[in-house]
Amino acid sequence: MSELLSVVFLGNDLRQWALALAIGAGTMTLLLVTIRLLLPRLARLASRTRTDWDDLVVAALRNTKWFFPAAVGIGAGAVSLNLPPRIDRVVVLAAVLATLVQAGVWTTTALRAGLDRYQRIRLETDRGAATTVAAMGFAAHVLIWSVVLLLSLDNLGIDVTALIAGLGIGGVAVALALQKILGDLFASLAIVLDRPFVLGDFLALDGYLGSVEHIGLKTTRLRSLSGEQLVFSNADLLGSRIRNYGRMRERRVAFTIGVTYQTPRAKLAEIPQVLRAAVTARGQTRFDRAHFAGFGDSALNFETVYYVQSPDYNVYMDIQQAINLDLVEQFEAREIEFAYPTQTLYLARAGAGAERQPSAV
Repeated sequence: MSELLSVVFLGNDLRQWALALAIGAGTMTLLLVTIRLLLPRLARLASRTRTDWDDLVVAALRNTKWFFPAAVGIGAGAVSLNLPPRIDRVVVLAAVLATLVQAGVWTTTALRAGLDRYQRIRLETDRGAATTVAAMGFAAHVLIWSVVLLLSLDNLGIDVTALIAGLGIGGVAVALALQKILGDLFASLAIVLDRPFVLGDFLALDGYLGSVEHIGLKTTRLRSLSGEQLVFSNADLLGSRIRNYGRMRERRVAFTIGVTYQTPRAKLAEIPQVLRAAVTARGQTRFDRAHFAGFGDSALNFETVYYVQSPDYNVYMDIQQAINLDLVEQFEAREIEFAYPTQTLYLARAGAGAERQPSAV
């Protein structure tokens, strides 16, 4: 037995390898047990506090990958061994790379949890927060993993400075080849920063109507009134004339009615007041004006302008319907006739002194 334990492998006998294995396994087990036992308690404590950072720490620790305790255990066990420089370098490098990757996972998990929490809070008062959070999250993820990649390459002995310079030159060529895609990407950033529209806004552009359903890095998707999905590239979308009904605070309404030419002047003078009363009797309206606007081909035209103090189209239609019914009732009571397209022909009899008799058609 003593002869077996004295067998040397890579400069260490089996006793040293057994000790290293025990240290590594103990370290890995201790980490796993500590995380499993502490997480429920930390979660309970975090739920009782008003701060957010402890919730983010708990969310990050829950996403601990299996390779991190294994790498730490291997590194701890390797400390007790006298390994050749090359193997020792590989063990240390593996532990460092595992730690860097786990740090990236922890950071991105905490970031995602924080952005989700921010989005839930702000979405009730600011619908643009969803778009902003999505863009911020993507940019932050790219930055974090870029740092992890550069640190990993640096530990592997790769000249990061030369690599960054090479990527800069190659990036110019890639940018020229991907102008359209990069144009859409920068357009998405413009949408996030300038916020010409946000999720839920109802847009009209180039003859298409729909509510904003998704704002991505390359495309924006709308849900049309008939149910299908409309997809626009972000660059084309910003190059269009957009009518954003989601930003409407009140709706301006102008409508015209016509009465017959046979209406007496006294009754014509009453019509603007009837129009005003019909509008002001409704709720959520602001009267602007009502005037005898002009002489039409077959009617005396009155124009009315008012504002509906709600962007809801259904509210506007309900109010306009009530106004129309009120006008019909008031005109019937005053014996004022609405005009409709008519023509009057004058017929002359043959002979001197013939009279012309009108005939309506």
